[in-house]
Order: sequence, then C-alpha cells, then structure tokens
Amino acid sequence: MLEAKNLSYQYPGGAALTFPDITCAAGETRLLLGKSGSGKTTLLQLLAGLRQPSTGGVTIGGTDLNALSGRQLDQFRGGNIGMVFQTAHFVRGLTVQKNLELAQSLAGKPRDDDRIKQLLQRLDLAGQGGKLPGKLSVGQQQRAAIARAVLNQPAVILADEPTSALDDDNARAVLALLQEEAAAVNATLLIVTHDNRLTTVVPNHTYL
Repeated sequence: MLEAKNLSYQYPGGAALTFPDITCAAGETRLLLGKSGSGKTTLLQLLAGLRQPSTGGVTIGGTDLNALSGRQLDQFRGGNIGMVFQTAHFVRGLTVQKNLELAQSLAGKPRDDDRIKQLLQRLDLAGQGGKLPGKLSVGQQQRAAIARAVLNQPAVILADEPTSALDDDNARAVLALLQEEAAAVNATLLIVTHDNRLTTVVPNHTYL
C-alpha cells in the first residue's frame, strides 16, 4: 500500500538526509524510530508529499506522489493521507464540526454529517462538535485530530510523536485509538517517534 524507495532530502546548506526503504501493507502498523535530529519529521513530510524528495519517491496505492501536480497532490493527500501531530492543529475560529466538514471539502468529498457524527461518538466526543477547538481539553483535541485524520477513510495515517508528551496511561490510550481507527478503515498506520514505550506493543519497526 505504501512504498518509499531511495529517499533523501537535502536542506539548503546542510547535509543530505538519507532514509531506509519502507514497504507497508494495508492494515499494517509500523514505528519509525530515531533520535532527535535523525530526520523523523522530515521523513513523515516526504511520505505525506509535503516536501519533494531530492532523490527517490513515495508510492501510495499505486500512485507516485512525484507524478502529481501541486493541486492533484493536495486533493490526493486530502482523500488518502490522514495526519496526526503531537499538538493538534485546527482552524481556531471554526467549531470542531466545521473543521471536519472543511477536511471533507478540501479532499473533494461531499459533506457527510452522519460520518462525522459516528466518528465523534466513537471517540467519546458526542456533543462536542459545536464547540471551538480551544474550548476542548488537550485529550479531547487529540481525539478530534484523530477523527479528522481518519474522516475520509485514508489509505495511510501518519502520526508524528503522538505520545511523547503523555504519561503511560494516556500514551497507551492514544496508541489504541490510532490502531482501532486505522483498523476500521484498513489503513496503513505509520508512527514517527522516539518513544521506546511503543516498541513493546508494536512489533514492526524501522530505525533511522
């Protein structure tokens, strides 16, 4: 479902970052492990098509990201790639419901209130859709971010350090939510992390 081959990225004036090849099947969960400065976030951005690689390429479901124009890539990303960050990012002036509707619109998908309602209920956010993100707790914001990431039933979910700032109980809860929601849509789940606690519960690892 996802393949990354011969990837490297050259920052202006800096050393080139090179990355191991990655092949992940639909429904697979994999950790991308590395210390700070190893290029984990850069790799995630390459996998999401947010950066253009200096060499190599990324293929998702048979689509070569390098072959897409900027507009095509934006639409492909919206419909096929879900992203979860360590700190949730929303349009702060829009309610949670409107943020999710915006995610559907940007992916070129019709508004689906039933899908949004179902996700909010499953993630223990029933009744929170009408609130602004800033009115939610940190945990609720994180669950809302997971809802947005899986809303369009993506082929791939990319999570950047989703547990590193959490205690053990909350780290386990967030990992379980990510795995459950990925399984519900048979998505590949890639977690970029230096949190070694996750290695005991996720058997597939790639080291940078």
